Amino acid sequence: MKRKTTKEILAESFKELSQTKPISKITIADITENCSMTSPTFYRHFKDKYDLIAWIYVQEAQKNVDKIGYDGYLWKDTLLDGLRYYAANHKYMVNALKHTSGRDSFINQMTKMNIGYIMDEVRKKNETKSIPEDLTALIKIYCYGTGQYLCEWLMDSKPASCEEVAAAMEACIPEKLKPYLCQ
Repeated sequence: MKRKTTKEILAESFKELSQTKPISKITIADITENCSMTSPTFYRHFKDKYDLIAWIYVQEAQKNVDKIGYDGYLWKDTLLDGLRYYAANHKYMVNALKHTSGRDSFINQMTKMNIGYIMDEVRKKNETKSIPEDLTALIKIYCYGTGQYLCEWLMDSKPASCEEVAAAMEACIPEKLKPYLCQ
């Protein structure tokens, strides 16, 4: 039986609180009291609640990204699994979008991480550390565009299905990126 780490317990506490309270109103004390921990314990693992939000996103996204290239798992599968996660955690995701702002905003963090994931895929397939400037620009444009679309989808009262959104996001992949994400 796998025991939960302190980070996982703090993340669960935070997500539980976010079901009933705006993220902007959740304090570190709320998070730690909810899971019977102390604030110093929180700060040993995270610098603030935005660091925790980023960690939660990385943990969830990494599960899907790590599957790329194995048993026929492609970028479109990553998109679909990610969208299913967002749909299953809709309340938390909308709370993160509505109640975080500035450089710590959820959309900012999510977009930067997605850029990193795609750049890693390109580096891996090119077996190099550098990425040409034009390809870097395409990656950023794609991630910023799909990130904004994802936010609108999450906020929509009658959203398209996960499959429809994944298909649209895949269709928008720039031609120069397709060899890295679609094969």
